[in-house]
Amino acid sequence: MKKQATRDAYGQALAEIGNLNEDIVVLDADLSKSTKTADFAAAFPKRFINVGIAEQNMMGIAAGLAASGKVVYASSFAMFAVGRAFEQVRNSIAYARLNVKVCATHAGVTVGEDGGSHQAIEDIALMRCVPNMTVVVPADGPSTHDAVYKIYNWQGPVYMRLGRPAVPIIYDEGFELEIGRGIQLKTGSDATIIACGIMVARALKAAELLAEQGISVSVIDMHTIKPIDEELIISEARRTGAILTAEEHNIIGGLGSAVCEVVAANYPIPVLRMGIEDVFGQSGSPEELMRHYGLTVEGIVQKTQLLLKIKGR
Repeated sequence: MKKQATRDAYGQALAEIGNLNEDIVVLDADLSKSTKTADFAAAFPKRFINVGIAEQNMMGIAAGLAASGKVVYASSFAMFAVGRAFEQVRNSIAYARLNVKVCATHAGVTVGEDGGSHQAIEDIALMRCVPNMTVVVPADGPSTHDAVYKIYNWQGPVYMRLGRPAVPIIYDEGFELEIGRGIQLKTGSDATIIACGIMVARALKAAELLAEQGISVSVIDMHTIKPIDEELIISEARRTGAILTAEEHNIIGGLGSAVCEVVAANYPIPVLRMGIEDVFGQSGSPEELMRHYGLTVEGIVQKTQLLLKIKGR
């Protein structure tokens, strides 16, 4: 299966869209080789600013440029873009509903050996609780590529979460997503798995293994965490009667919490959340860490089996 890191797809798409829209300005906090904004910098040096290791200042500059009519893509590692610069993102960007697209790479525990201090597992929670903010978590290269174009035309601030490692390619080249609409990748009858980011490909593989056991599950790529696709969640809740969420993020405040809020308010059914169990990350290879925290295909299978017992199947 072909693989591509979502950060790589981001860099490629950013350089492409720069050819089409002269109002785009890209900012980076001295990490352009890692965030892949270096591609844009090489193509459009007059529209790229490396602010240095000054993430808070970067967000202030982004706000000023956006207020002047530019569409700004501001990038750093997720821990710094969200954690270090939260106040500036909240007060300078989101409060004014400015067209700043915070595209943060190296999110989650798959940052790897850099350890817990660099592994943002709270970023979705922080960004989705900010008014006016849209939160997008693409699952692969083609969906990331399209998301770069879609968020350009989306009015207001966006937080797009990107990863470091190469992940399986799910969608065909030229695929288009719709912000705020989940994608039904598989339709089943016993339970629904709603995933985002790196966990989508794993959910699809888990669905294959479950089918061998006579268990039929739906798989949904919920690439937009906010605004979340309430209609699809409620429809699946009614149809299968059980939901498992899967994310490379703290189980508190992320995709799982968002789904639980919708289900509890509209059609209460059993929901299990799969993610980081409210602990910090640690040093290790990306795959070692995913296994350590149970974010594996086998883990999804086991959680689904438990969910069905709770459902009473």
